[in-house]
Amino acid sequence: MKSATLIVLAAIGGAAAILPASAADQDALLKRGTYLVNGPVACGNCHNARAQDFSFVAGKEFAGGFHLVDPAFDVYTANITPDKETGIGTWTDEEIIRAIREGKNKEGKIIFPPMPVPTYNSMSDDDVKAIVAFLHTIKPVHNEVPASKYNIPQMAMPPAKGDPAPPMTDKVAYGGYIVKSLAHCFECHSSPDAHGAPDFAHGLGAGGFPILLAPGMMIKTANITSDPDTGIGKWSDADIKKAITDGVTPTGGHLSPPMPFSFFKTMTPEDLDAVVAFVRTIPPIKNQVERTDFQKKAFP
Repeated sequence: MKSATLIVLAAIGGAAAILPASAADQDALLKRGTYLVNGPVACGNCHNARAQDFSFVAGKEFAGGFHLVDPAFDVYTANITPDKETGIGTWTDEEIIRAIREGKNKEGKIIFPPMPVPTYNSMSDDDVKAIVAFLHTIKPVHNEVPASKYNIPQMAMPPAKGDPAPPMTDKVAYGGYIVKSLAHCFECHSSPDAHGAPDFAHGLGAGGFPILLAPGMMIKTANITSDPDTGIGKWSDADIKKAITDGVTPTGGHLSPPMPFSFFKTMTPEDLDAVVAFVRTIPPIKNQVERTDFQKKAFP
């Protein structure tokens, strides 16, 4: 059984070099990768093809082409299916891992932002390997994606350390790992600095980051610090979980894309508990975020 497993893994891109040999280990790795991709990491939120109404296009899961426009870039998300001509079917596991955690593609070209590579840089070796294991199972979709253009200097992240995730028994530490290394919450929910980048030093979690979904469709992200007046300091644990998984605030208001509620809804109760435990520790920052006219109209 072990040798047969190795042969199968080798046939799907050299995976045997870094993936467990036993069938049980491989099953566990794939189960974890399936959960991460379709849950907290929410890869499909950007890499699924979308229609004009922002709904996902059936049959084009993970095939890319979602168009994101910002003063800093004009980006089409990548096809991450195993299609050999338009996807990542010819990439090695190591090349996929480098793209996720360092932001370089097969040819060495830098591929972020908006992909939250700085967040993924601290992803554990076990989790990034699990994601790769899942990506090998996706149906190949032939979808040629236009080239992305950048108006800012780009720099790859340093080689990832690959440190293990904190134990799940340490709820705050593990919740911090989910928030900071998997779900990339601070990439969107931190205030912008003078250059328009997330200000992790002075605006961590304070919201107000502008995101242009499409022409005329600007949103600003919410303050998720523990400030009681402008953040979520007065929210109950259940309130926070409902906002994460359903996009609904305690007053019945609706949060807006690109927050991936449908993906977060698949997270385990234990992971949600850990996220809430960590979010409670975010230092309060008073920052009243005014929703845009588009948000008020589209997501009352």
